[in-house]
Amino acid sequence: MYPDAKRIRKHKVMLRLDDYEHQLVSSIADYQGEELAVLVRQIVMREALAAIATDDIDSVQRRSA
Repeated sequence: MYPDAKRIRKHKVMLRLDDYEHQLVSSIADYQGEELAVLVRQIVMREALAAIATDDIDSVQRRSA
């Protein structure tokens, strides 16, 4: 039915935010016309990919030193 069954989003993660954090991400989601969960997933994935890229650069610099 699905071309890649591993791409089905079935894993849940709980995230607790304080009132200020929730208001911030809710405001961004409303402004962009996105669902809150979609926006938070995009932010998490963007940060995860950036962390991987940073780690790769750091490890190359350590090897060349």
